[in-house]
Amino acid sequence: MPQFAVYRNADPRTNAVFPFLVDVQVDLLRDLHTRVVVPMAKARAPETFPLTHLTPTVDFDGETYVLMTPQLAGVSRAELGPHAGSVGDQWSAISTAVEFLVRGF
Repeated sequence: MPQFAVYRNADPRTNAVFPFLVDVQVDLLRDLHTRVVVPMAKARAPETFPLTHLTPTVDFDGETYVLMTPQLAGVSRAELGPHAGSVGDQWSAISTAVEFLVRGF
């Protein structure tokens, strides 16, 4: 379960709004039974989000998504849906968003 892996959201209560979850947990902690994830919501053009450092857009599978970093969550590895790919090439924006959430800068 590498950092920045993307999983399909298996939760029927939330997967219509957040079809994917991106794993932001460092690989060093791979033996934990939980993973820290950020939900991804489909971006609506030409809408802009007020806190782009906190809610950056990422491109995945030919679509643009907004990382809903304020909704960061811990989930059981067993509850993650199927692996769908990676956004590791966009690590800088994702890491900045998580850092901004927890440190404010």
